[in-house]
Amino acid sequence: MIFDNLYGAPPPELADIAADARQFSPLSPQAGNLEDSPPGALKNLAMLAPPGAVERRHVLGLALRALSPGAPFLVLAPKDKGGGRLAKELAELGCIAHETAKRHHRICAAAASHDPEAVEAAIAAGAPRFSESLGLWTQPGVFSWDRIDPGSALLIRHLPEFSGRGADFGCGLGLLAHKILRSTRVSQLTLIDIDRRAVELCRRNVDDSRIALLWADVRAVAGLDSLDFVVMNPPFHEAGAENRALGLAFIDKAAAVLRKGGLCWLVANRHLPYEAALARHFRESRAVADEGGYKIIEARK
Repeated sequence: MIFDNLYGAPPPELADIAADARQFSPLSPQAGNLEDSPPGALKNLAMLAPPGAVERRHVLGLALRALSPGAPFLVLAPKDKGGGRLAKELAELGCIAHETAKRHHRICAAAASHDPEAVEAAIAAGAPRFSESLGLWTQPGVFSWDRIDPGSALLIRHLPEFSGRGADFGCGLGLLAHKILRSTRVSQLTLIDIDRRAVELCRRNVDDSRIALLWADVRAVAGLDSLDFVVMNPPFHEAGAENRALGLAFIDKAAAVLRKGGLCWLVANRHLPYEAALARHFRESRAVADEGGYKIIEARK
């Protein structure tokens, strides 16, 4: 079976995916949205299920609602990241799957069916909600959706009062934006995230005419230039594994879009070796804080 509808990135050796398959993952800019798919509209779907339990059941529910009855549905996950629960969760949603194991993944193949009440409950449980503790709209699956991550909290405490035009690389729920926009001297702030859900949540969380929102991979963003400042808490994991190249790419992009004299403020885990990259691109840099396993660096182009 060759699948022409796709969610996430199943290993190619475990799923046959058409070259022009339509992507539905919120982590793929320009992808479709399962929530917008009419019930029964999809004729097949292959999915790499997310690791978080609430998010995974939410996405499984969206997929089962969007699939036509009896449509081929292939869903897989690493054994230690939800794979061991896939078959049970599908059964609870009214879909009986044939389960196999290969290359440390559990693979469930099914003809789509579902219990409408169970599916709607799973979709509702993983939907956007307002968090009283955060004071923000959030959603399971978005980075640090149920707490303020320590790195961002430290950066918020130390950010200066910026002025001019800037960008927040990997804006998440908009936590840094709230601090930045307290300065009346900031004329524009572009919020960028690879996660569509984060961008949509920022639309709710940041009510300010000075913002622009971009659902995009920071590394591929075009059209930004001569910025006065960039702030970031760069990611360093991809597909569940540490990937230091992500943070280095964020630094490269910051250097490319800043004007001469522009500022880059970043927070990172203490062990990440970003100083050499900053030295290559920026005229000067300084350590602002080192606390709780995190460091903050200011660099001037």
